[in-house]
Amino acid sequence: MGLLKETLDNIQTSDKAIVKKAWERIDNLTKPIGSLGTLEEIAVKMAGITGNLNNEINKKNIIIMCGDNGVVEEGVSTCPQNITAIVTNNFTKNITGVCVLAQQVNADLTIVDIGVKDDFNNPKIINRKVAYGTKNMVKGPAMSREEAVKCIEVGIETVDKLVKEGYDLFGTGEMGIGNTTTSAAVLSVLLGLDSDIVVGKGSGLTEEQYKHKKKIVKKAININNPNKNDMLDVVSKVGGFDIAGLCGCFLGAAKNRVPIVIDGLIASAAALCAYRMNPLVKEYIFPSHLSAEPGAIYAMKELGLEPMLNLKMRLGEGSGCPLAFNIIESALYTINNMATFEEAQLHRKHYVDIR
Repeated sequence: MGLLKETLDNIQTSDKAIVKKAWERIDNLTKPIGSLGTLEEIAVKMAGITGNLNNEINKKNIIIMCGDNGVVEEGVSTCPQNITAIVTNNFTKNITGVCVLAQQVNADLTIVDIGVKDDFNNPKIINRKVAYGTKNMVKGPAMSREEAVKCIEVGIETVDKLVKEGYDLFGTGEMGIGNTTTSAAVLSVLLGLDSDIVVGKGSGLTEEQYKHKKKIVKKAININNPNKNDMLDVVSKVGGFDIAGLCGCFLGAAKNRVPIVIDGLIASAAALCAYRMNPLVKEYIFPSHLSAEPGAIYAMKELGLEPMLNLKMRLGEGSGCPLAFNIIESALYTINNMATFEEAQLHRKHYVDIR
């Protein structure tokens, strides 16, 4: 608990003075004011995060938290539970969706076993196992409060270590059969929404299986009765090790003043958990795409963030992050290299302002 408290206490707001200067520079570039839209907002937000007017990314890393979920016993997924271990191992072979997309943008992966129901003899998988999967949340809490804190601190420690290694842009990924179920439960409680609204089909359920999944989420919430005003109570009772670990990644990034990107539904639930622990976390988060899972849009609205892309993706793994990395780096490169009106010997009156 010491690291978590220290992290929460050391998260500061972004640099508002630099934000003001960044807008002044951007508005003086040879274009109509506001004409680069979200790219301008990204560049300004990055300035606030780093405290520097001009920024470029040196090293990128997608952290993938892998863990199993006891609720799989209830038939909420079409995939057998051992798929979690198989795909976790496959991340090290550079053959999964996120691997290929990360390679394309020269991003590294950090694969963390935070609670897979199997053991690995693979040096590329970091063993931070809290337990061999969570408990079945329809029979009681998914994990203890202490385990939830431990998972969050694993996320913080992971970011702390990578920042020391020079990484300055992070993505968030996960692997865990059943984690769209736990994410829907967490979002339902934290947002005060009926679980039917936020439960999606995950890995491709039939209509009958989909109805069953909704019932399971509702049952888990009713049995555990988590306190929506106590994030640790929520994530320990109806969450997952991966969600808690990623929550720690968001907190760690904010503490270290480095940008971090949300992937899909599970990462969105984790970001909301971090935001509930310290709202300043939002100032360090960039959303990537809008997941096709229904709960994602509600998480984005609560966070007040607008996804950069809508590609109807729902793979998870962190697969949306490399796409966002491309956009972030494009925004920074554009702002750093465009000429000002003075440099281009142009007069602002020739441009129509649109912001």
